[in-house]
Amino acid sequence: MSKQKEHKLFGDFPPVSTEQWEEVIAKDLKGADYEKKLVWKTAEGFNVRPYYRAEDLKNLKFLNVGVGEFPYVRGVKKCNNWRIMQTIWETDPAKANEKARNYIANGAQSISFVVNGKMMKSHDLDVLLKGIDLEKVEIVMRGCKVEMVAGLVIEKAERENWDADTSRLVFVCDPLIKQLSLKGGFTGSKDGITVFSTLQELISKGAKYKKWRFINVDAYNFQYAGATIVQELAFSLAVGHEYLVNMTDMKLTVDQVAQSLRFVFAVSPDYFMEIAKLRAARMLWANIVKAYSPKEEESLKMMIHAVTSRWSMTKYDSYVNMLRVTTEAMSASIGGVHSLEVLPFDITYQQPTEFSERIARNVQLLLKHESHFDNVTDPAGGSYYIENLTNEIAEQAWALFKEIEQRGGYIQAFKSGYIKEQIDASAEKKNKQIATRRIALLGTNQFPNFSEKRDDCKDGSSCLSGPGFGIGGTCCGSDVVAETDPIHIYRAAEPFEELRLKVDASGKEPHAFMLTCGTLGMARARSQFSSNFFGCAGIRIIDNTFFQSVEEGAQAALASGAEIVVVCAADDDYAQLAPKAKEIIGDKAILVVAGAPASQPELEAQGITNFISVRSNVLETLRQYVKDLGIK
Repeated sequence: MSKQKEHKLFGDFPPVSTEQWEEVIAKDLKGADYEKKLVWKTAEGFNVRPYYRAEDLKNLKFLNVGVGEFPYVRGVKKCNNWRIMQTIWETDPAKANEKARNYIANGAQSISFVVNGKMMKSHDLDVLLKGIDLEKVEIVMRGCKVEMVAGLVIEKAERENWDADTSRLVFVCDPLIKQLSLKGGFTGSKDGITVFSTLQELISKGAKYKKWRFINVDAYNFQYAGATIVQELAFSLAVGHEYLVNMTDMKLTVDQVAQSLRFVFAVSPDYFMEIAKLRAARMLWANIVKAYSPKEEESLKMMIHAVTSRWSMTKYDSYVNMLRVTTEAMSASIGGVHSLEVLPFDITYQQPTEFSERIARNVQLLLKHESHFDNVTDPAGGSYYIENLTNEIAEQAWALFKEIEQRGGYIQAFKSGYIKEQIDASAEKKNKQIATRRIALLGTNQFPNFSEKRDDCKDGSSCLSGPGFGIGGTCCGSDVVAETDPIHIYRAAEPFEELRLKVDASGKEPHAFMLTCGTLGMARARSQFSSNFFGCAGIRIIDNTFFQSVEEGAQAALASGAEIVVVCAADDDYAQLAPKAKEIIGDKAILVVAGAPASQPELEAQGITNFISVRSNVLETLRQYVKDLGIK
């Protein structure tokens, strides 16, 4: 298209001012409150407006830089070719190696082994890494006592004269989160000197290996404890800075420490916010490291590994996890990461199968080879919305980071209880939103699969909960002596799952009968709402199209033997229909009214006390009904 034609085309669309937009919006709202209807008040502490325009970019200082340029908000490299990672849960070294080589042949570019450093020997390591090209494939070691495994690897590298410039290894050593944050203390010493000395020794011994990373910041644990995106980012920056301070105090250079760090973020279903989080993370970390005057530009670049969020995954209707991880993987690839792991859909209740692992890998292969996400760097750049989200998240996270520093840094802030208090407050709000379905978990607290029944992993004992399955042994214990309260890791769906598993394991099959009568349209709508409501607890649903009278419906309900009967009608119908239903059903079943009608006080006076509506705390209400059904 010529410039002349392009000019002509745009000339057909005269500019529209913000004032004109606002006038139309005000007219469409018809007097409704603008802030309540259209402004999203995020848990992160800032508001998101209903639309953004070019004028909203004027004060954003980071816009005039390109890809690969400080502060790296647009990415640390010119291309977006992230590494596809997969974790091997196999405990036998030979079998783990075989599985890893199969993964690599089918598209994996980074392999994570879950190891037990207390039990691993040099021979195990030889078998584990046999036939893997460490110039092409990145190897990640995680699990128990990884620092011991790192020592073995360094010895092997020296003995076999590995190429110091091209071999790629990551050792997931993160005592600040794995020990202090999750266990409440350190091994060896209360102040962490012992673990920091171990890290200092490893970094010094492995100094010549340019693409090795010895320190992780496992930021995903903050999200798994219920933190907001801003908290996850601020706390992970504080952890990274704590490593920077302690390691340089031990005579390492800022370049040595910064280039030994790797940040691991979980990517939640909050699509645009997660894209912005990753962009903001690079920018803030670059500014933190720059304050220490590193000699090498590489030190300013944050290495980010992303993993799809375990927090948002479910046991029930687990195929929905495939959808969750796909959108999360898209956020990570658009936001820009060094590597990405898509969790298998069944990881919440069993050791992943060959099928689930293949599907997880294929999500990334499709993003790369079908959608070509790896061919575009920072596709979000210039988006009015995402650029503003990036700025807002960065500002809020920076303010929280500075608060932590004023409290003496991450260690002191955590020991004082400040960080746990912040996370717990966020988790409490999220838990309430989950219980009331303001946060929807498809298949669990919203639109459950009525016919599904689980009998596996009732107590969580057979579920993968993190490092512990490892080469040379099973889960190793911790020698951490707790001196402060740790944060609590959980999944969003756990309370609903525990309730439903209790019902599934009870040996009973309680039923809820939908007594649809009165006004047809409202009866069907209330029936669908109530079916989804009770289905979340695994209560079997007996749905009905419509009964011509409440008497007919009540008799059918009694004949069905259902333990719960839900009257589904319009609000105006309940004053007459509900008492008739109660008269017929009596104490032979629990009578429930679907809705919150104006006649509720009068109905309660007649002994009708059970009501469910969109304002109900679904979790607590279902717990009470399950208790009333005699299921303990």
